[in-house]
Amino acid sequence: MASAFKLPSVAIIGRPNVGKSTLFNRICEKHKALVGNEAGMTRDRIMEVANWKGRHFEIIDTGGIIPSDDELIPQNILIQAKKAIEKASVILFVVDCQTGIVPADQELAKFLMQSSKPVFLTVNKLDSPKSWNDAQQFYELGFREIFLVSAEHGLNIGDLLDGVVDVLPLEGPSPEPGEPEIRVAIVGKPNVGKSTLLNRILGEERSIVSSIPGTTRDAVDSLAIRNGRLYRFIDTAGIRKKTQTERMAEKLSVIMARKNLERCDVALVVVDACEGISSLDATIAGYAKEAGSSVILVINKWDKIPKDTFTMHTFEEGIRAKIKYLDYAPIIFISAQSGQRVIKLFTLIDQVFEARRFRVTTGELNSFLQNVALSKAPVPFTDQVKVHYMTQVGVAPPIFALFTNRRSKIHFSLERYLVNQIRARFGFLGTPIQVKQKLETRRRQRA
Repeated sequence: MASAFKLPSVAIIGRPNVGKSTLFNRICEKHKALVGNEAGMTRDRIMEVANWKGRHFEIIDTGGIIPSDDELIPQNILIQAKKAIEKASVILFVVDCQTGIVPADQELAKFLMQSSKPVFLTVNKLDSPKSWNDAQQFYELGFREIFLVSAEHGLNIGDLLDGVVDVLPLEGPSPEPGEPEIRVAIVGKPNVGKSTLLNRILGEERSIVSSIPGTTRDAVDSLAIRNGRLYRFIDTAGIRKKTQTERMAEKLSVIMARKNLERCDVALVVVDACEGISSLDATIAGYAKEAGSSVILVINKWDKIPKDTFTMHTFEEGIRAKIKYLDYAPIIFISAQSGQRVIKLFTLIDQVFEARRFRVTTGELNSFLQNVALSKAPVPFTDQVKVHYMTQVGVAPPIFALFTNRRSKIHFSLERYLVNQIRARFGFLGTPIQVKQKLETRRRQRA
């Protein structure tokens, strides 16, 4: 259905809390991965396109590996790390200079020695003169390529990247020139099937999937190309109620989920069909609207619902009643598990993305205002408000400036009426519309 964007990949591997995420953030020059003192902050693979001396490559941050741990999440982390290693052109094996060699490092070293991929032993946290002497012990692990770095301070990162690009294969195919990247955030409560949906879209086990709510913590960026267009899918952590977000990692995940909504073009708000739409689902949809994202409501696990002729219609009516402020958002009923209708998501995403960037000319707008909208405006607004003209001043999301004879803001009912009329005439499927009123100043100047 969609093929991954085949840039050469560099995987960052290591046990928990050795600074992998700090190194990832340093290389991709973004604060993308969670960083903190709590071990195991990263669970899934996080991906970003990095560039060094004109060479583009995909940098992958993996969860901290504990090779002998039999718990479900560590085992899943090991599975994800193995997938990253299989995909990678180069492996950065990160160790902590301050703690020295520990048994987990030795186990990982044996594991990585079996790989045919180039492995660069990256000794991190060289933050003092004493660290240089301590770092010599890591030669015992048997790797030829050793780099002594401080990811936090940027020390010797350039030398490390020089070594990386020297062994990278040539870049793979890229999207059509001039086609913009479409950023799609997958949001919802824990355990509604967000990661399963991402895996179905990508055709691989890119995200950890388990029945334990909250398995995803970081936002997992995944790149896919379809019909020459590049999509960046962001699988965010499940958003919980505030009373359920006591641990630091969970709180950071909610904050980052909301920040990822701000950087996306389209938000897929995933709802569990078996549970129906809840107040928390409505809150999450509200977060997407507040962020200015275009929205598609994705009703997952539809294959598990007993149906008759009117089931889908009744379900949709219930959604519209609970999320009236998103009446413009299209609804699609899918099964991420079986793949039912998932391919149709791409068509919807494309349509919503184009609507988000659509621009109406000032001439079209004002002709519309005079001939259609204001002639049908509810009384008494037409008597109280004279609209001089309207113009579109922004896209993604579309923003309209409204010039009237008023020195105070127009009533929200009139603003809502205008937005509904604009949407009925020009579309803007799935996309919020903002109207910014330019207040009358001439009378104030005469006074």
